[in-house]
Amino acid sequence: MAIVLGPNQYGKAEVRLVHVARNGPVHQITDLNVSTALRGDFAAAHLSGDNAHVLTTDAQKNTVYAFAREHGIGQIEDFAIRLGHHFAGSLPGIDGARIEIEQYRWDRIQVDGVPHDHAFSRSAGEKRTTVVTLDRGTAFVVSGLAGLVLLKSTGSEFSGFLRDRYTTLPETTDRILATEVTARWRYAQSDLDFGRLFDGVRTALVSTFASLHSLALQQTLYRMGEAALTAHADVAEIRLSMPNKHHFLVDLEPFGLDNPNTVYYAADRPYGKIEGTVLRDDAPDPGPSWLTLPGFC
Repeated sequence: MAIVLGPNQYGKAEVRLVHVARNGPVHQITDLNVSTALRGDFAAAHLSGDNAHVLTTDAQKNTVYAFAREHGIGQIEDFAIRLGHHFAGSLPGIDGARIEIEQYRWDRIQVDGVPHDHAFSRSAGEKRTTVVTLDRGTAFVVSGLAGLVLLKSTGSEFSGFLRDRYTTLPETTDRILATEVTARWRYAQSDLDFGRLFDGVRTALVSTFASLHSLALQQTLYRMGEAALTAHADVAEIRLSMPNKHHFLVDLEPFGLDNPNTVYYAADRPYGKIEGTVLRDDAPDPGPSWLTLPGFC
C-alpha cells in the first residue's frame, strides 16, 4: 500500500476590498470579499517543502488590490475571470484557479427625496456571489445570491403528507411561508452581460415565490428554478437551498381569545431544509464548476 498526495489547492481567503469609483461628483461603491485558490503542480511543496511553484498567498492578496486599481471592478464575474486568467495563465506550475467573490449591497442615502452623491447605507443580509473556476484556459462561472429572506402571509398550504407513529404536524390549507434563499446558477458560457442576468434571475425567483400558490416548499423551489431557466437561456442549471422558517400559531385560548391566523411565534430552530437542482436536459458538462463548493449550493 502506498500513500499519495490527492487533489489540493491553496490561496488567500476573504480579502476585504472596497472600491470607490470617483468618476465625477456621483460616486459608486463596490464592497467585496474575495477568496483565491490556485491549483497546479504543488506536489513538491507538500512532499518535501520545495516552494519553487508556490506563489505566496500574500502576493495573491496584493494582486486583488492591484487589479482593482488597474482595471476597476465592473461585474464581479468579470473581475473574477480577469484574476483567474492572470493566476492560471502567467505563472509556472499553476494551471488552474478558483476565485470566489461575495458582494455586499450599499444603497444610496436619500436626502429630501434626492439620492446623495456619496453617502450610502449598508443593506443587511443579502449578498450577491460568484465562483469562477479556471481550468486549462476555460472559465466556468457559477453565480448566485445568499441571505434572500422571503415571506408570504397566505397562498401556501401543506397537506396529504406521509404519516407514521411519530407524526404530529396537522395539515393546513393556509399558512405563512417564509424562507431564506441560497441560490447558485451555472452559466453556459463566460462572455455574458452578468449584471443583467443576475437582476433577471433574482426577479424570476422572487416573483415566482410571490405569485405561486404553494402546496409545498419543494414545489415552490422547483417552480422558482424553472422560471429562472425559462427566462434566461444562458443559465444551464440552478441549485437552491431553502430552509423553512416556521411560523406557528400561538394558542390564545387560555386567555379567552381566538387566533384567526393573526398571532404567530417565529421559530428559528429546528427548521426544515429543502434543497434541489433544476437544470436543462441538454445542459453542457459542468466540468469543475461545482468542485469544492461547500454544502448543496
